[in-house]
Amino acid sequence: MRILVDADACPSKSIIEKVAKQHSIQLVFYCCLSSIVTVNYGEVKIVDAGSQMVDMKIANEAKKGDIVISQDYGVAAMVLGKGCGAIHPKGTIYNLDNIDSMLMQRHISAKIRRGGGRFNNPKKRTSEDDEKLYKNLCFLINKYS
Repeated sequence: MRILVDADACPSKSIIEKVAKQHSIQLVFYCCLSSIVTVNYGEVKIVDAGSQMVDMKIANEAKKGDIVISQDYGVAAMVLGKGCGAIHPKGTIYNLDNIDSMLMQRHISAKIRRGGGRFNNPKKRTSEDDEKLYKNLCFLINKYS
């Protein structure tokens, strides 16, 4: 088991590092050339810049039993199909029961944006989000161990 992280837009790296270290799990952060990250635990894989390059690298390298952390529903759908666990950086666990509706909502939102519609900015991260990520990441580790 490994934890694979889309690090380009992941504000919760320290929590992820803490959990991975506590459970002695290999941790890999993926980022593009324009947003290189530094970590205290785990390794960093740098991917060429380009639309969806990090997402595709994670989806291609994920293996059954890995846990993927990403905000991207498309990545979550791909890795769920490979038998991986998937979780949002705010702690929501992606699963086969909720991923279809999330993908549909993403499609509808993109259609509205293309038509000139706008949305409010995402809610700020809270301490409850941190607690949820910690708890649910530990849950997935136990589930896939």
